[in-house]
Amino acid sequence: MISIEQMKINIRFKDLDTDSQYDIIIKECEDIFLKKTRDYGTSWRVLRSISIIDQVYIKAQRIRNIQETGQQKVENIGDDIRSEFIGIINYSIIGLIQLELTDNDPEELTVSEVEVLYHKYFIAAKTLMQSKNHDYGEAWRNMSQESFVDLILMKLQRMRQIVSNKGLTIMSEGLDANFYDMINYAVFALILMDESK
Repeated sequence: MISIEQMKINIRFKDLDTDSQYDIIIKECEDIFLKKTRDYGTSWRVLRSISIIDQVYIKAQRIRNIQETGQQKVENIGDDIRSEFIGIINYSIIGLIQLELTDNDPEELTVSEVEVLYHKYFIAAKTLMQSKNHDYGEAWRNMSQESFVDLILMKLQRMRQIVSNKGLTIMSEGLDANFYDMINYAVFALILMDESK
């Protein structure tokens, strides 16, 4: 049963505008990301684009499996749908950072360096969201969680094709645009989940 305090928090979240809700979701994701950076360093710097794409795929496919079966097969792993969406956001930001950094950049980054990079890509993703919201009138608010997952899986298929084409596209967006879209789909899903609590 939800406590009165939780209800008040949820009512406040529901009453916030999209930009503020977006900031709250990303702050939670960033907090997790930076804590893991303190624990593990930037070991993800060894990942190539295809490995990051596969990590996002695993998380999206797990959400889809839970949606379709209505249950988690492994109850004690601690990763529910919400935490998997957070993982999609954070791996997508890793993907964007990796696209920027080269083999000449250090593998080990400080927490403060990671925080600057995380914030840079969060601002870019939010700016994209604001532009699309202006054009589409927040149509995403009427979408299902299943649609967000399907769109993420579709983006991943496109990204695999881009990687197999050595990053070349004829008239399509590159890996970076797809990472940004996946961040925003996952944030939208989390906003709707938190509003419905």
